Amino acid sequence: MSESTEQAQSANRLWQEHRQAPFPDSLRRAEFGGTDVWLLDLYTAGCVLAWLDNDGTLDAENGRILQSCIENLDRVIPEINDPAGAQYCQRLHQLAALVSRNLASPK
Repeated sequence: MSESTEQAQSANRLWQEHRQAPFPDSLRRAEFGGTDVWLLDLYTAGCVLAWLDNDGTLDAENGRILQSCIENLDRVIPEINDPAGAQYCQRLHQLAALVSRNLASPK
């Protein structure tokens, strides 16, 4: 199995875990440093879904959005006091970072 196939399978597994996990109540309407966590989840998930639907590619705009989401998650996660909320965002960060490392050039 190639490394890219293995990475895609890992991304698919994490995506399924993320989709099945409820958004933590502690993060509803939560903002850290001006970053709304619900919107951060929405934008990150949108980029991941686009990557999965487009065979590992993202257009330049979604690539920039994904990178911004990773940076925001880096800032937000240490601020989250609720373990369930932190775990939720850490999985989201792991997924976004995996996608970012495996971006193919747009076709």
